[in-house]
Amino acid sequence: MRPPGSAGGPHTFTRPGSHMRRLPLLLAALCVLALVTASLFIGGYDIDLRALVTDPEARRMFLISRVPRTLALVLAAAAMAVSGVIMQMLVQNRFVEPTTTGTSEWAALGVLLLTLLMPAASPMVKMGAASAFAFVGALLFLFVLGRIALKSQVIVPIVGIMLGALVSAVTLYIASSTNLLQMLATWRSGGFSSVVRGNYEPLWVVGAIVVGLYLAADRFTIAGLGRDTATSLGLPYRRIMFTGLVMVALATGVTTVVVGFIPFLGLIVPNLVSMARGDDIRRNLPWVVLSSVALMIACDLVGRLVVFPLEIPATVVLGAVGAVVFVAMILRQRGKAHV
Repeated sequence: MRPPGSAGGPHTFTRPGSHMRRLPLLLAALCVLALVTASLFIGGYDIDLRALVTDPEARRMFLISRVPRTLALVLAAAAMAVSGVIMQMLVQNRFVEPTTTGTSEWAALGVLLLTLLMPAASPMVKMGAASAFAFVGALLFLFVLGRIALKSQVIVPIVGIMLGALVSAVTLYIASSTNLLQMLATWRSGGFSSVVRGNYEPLWVVGAIVVGLYLAADRFTIAGLGRDTATSLGLPYRRIMFTGLVMVALATGVTTVVVGFIPFLGLIVPNLVSMARGDDIRRNLPWVVLSSVALMIACDLVGRLVVFPLEIPATVVLGAVGAVVFVAMILRQRGKAHV
């Protein structure tokens, strides 16, 4: 005789509380949807639902500017969040992401050199160069880490920041010598105001990277336990490392060319999610992506509204927030070390 509520057979059994566990994620998705809607209708050009129906010019501006900008915010946030998750698992350090390992600076150097050698290069070629240089930068970072004795986790991002500063100095020197400082400043600003239909579409490759990370989440989780543990469990450690670095380089290169630098996003969000939910990548990934998108859009909205109708780049707001959280994380880590 079946217990009450089991008429559908064992295969229809629902674990108690499973719907309650999905509820917070659904609420988070609704909050992100509300921010996306706000991003679509807030800006210097007044657009509302009535204008979309009755005004062809408003509808044209909506499709050419607002929709691409909002999609770029979503995709760029997902790109940097996923890059941060991968880097932290591969390096086994919570304080790393592309902007604290020098990877973003290498991507900018690649774009600058390509601009000098091939001024008429297409955006796709520039993204390829940026991704290739970002990959080299990530390899160099790992090589340097393997040659120094690390007495504290805080040393790792310091090494990355120093390498990034060195590459940035070289990039700045080349740009100043070739009258490309203004173009370099545009890349560094990381603004979304210039994003329009036709120049953001390459960011859709981030979707493939997010899906790839989700499918390989268990492998990256095991790789995050270290080379010896991963190898003993039969995991091809070097292959996972290579795959992860390629994903990070591709996401960093594409994002750098389309919108510029996005600081700290891949650092603070994965850490906050991990502190709240543990280190299971597969379970955390939806939360990491949603939280990153929410933070990125919120910073962009603040930048649009504070000095309206002018605009503060979203990355300036994000950099201020991220720097505070980053310092708090370092102080928290030091406090644990003294306990």
